[in-house]
Amino acid sequence: MIFETVTVGMYGANCYIVGSEETKEAAIIDPGAEFNRIDKKIKSMGLTPQIIILTHYHGDHIGAVEDFVEKYGTKVYIHEEDAEALGNSAMNFTKSMFGKDMSIKADVKLKDGDKINLGELTFEIIHTPGHTKGGICIKVGNIMMTGDTLFNSSIGRTDFPGGSFEEIISSIKNKIFKYDDETIIYPGHMSPSTIKNEKKFNPFL
Repeated sequence: MIFETVTVGMYGANCYIVGSEETKEAAIIDPGAEFNRIDKKIKSMGLTPQIIILTHYHGDHIGAVEDFVEKYGTKVYIHEEDAEALGNSAMNFTKSMFGKDMSIKADVKLKDGDKINLGELTFEIIHTPGHTKGGICIKVGNIMMTGDTLFNSSIGRTDFPGGSFEEIISSIKNKIFKYDDETIIYPGHMSPSTIKNEKKFNPFL
């Protein structure tokens, strides 16, 4: 597996590039802004963008999606409960964040437990509502990209439409924490952690 982080935009969102060693195809997780920077990084890794997987529909995680779709025909994956908001610029905050209407079509609507294959890689989709109704975490190998559900020593906001404090706590404790303690957490913002550290040190849990 080939893996890189590119932190983008004024909100410091983490975009993750996950590449297949076999096929040199890349999955882009949450390309939130700065298309040219992400694209340049992918090229420097010798990869070709194949799919985009979104952890949720908020503008700071989707701002460069349209550029990748236009240039590469990249397919867009998002949980079925976030697909409608992804296609509505008022709901996905792109108008307020970027002054630009972005109504993005979901090519594939995901469900809990879905698996996406890319070369030798298998991405497991874990539905973790709480930040949004259709928020997901994405596990591949020993890493998990947690979007805005679980951060290093924190959790995602629950005061947006579709948010729920009770749901996010349940998602973390009953979904994320069932995986191995050594699983590395790569969140939507800030630095990585592990499930073990979050169980031990996260003040919200």
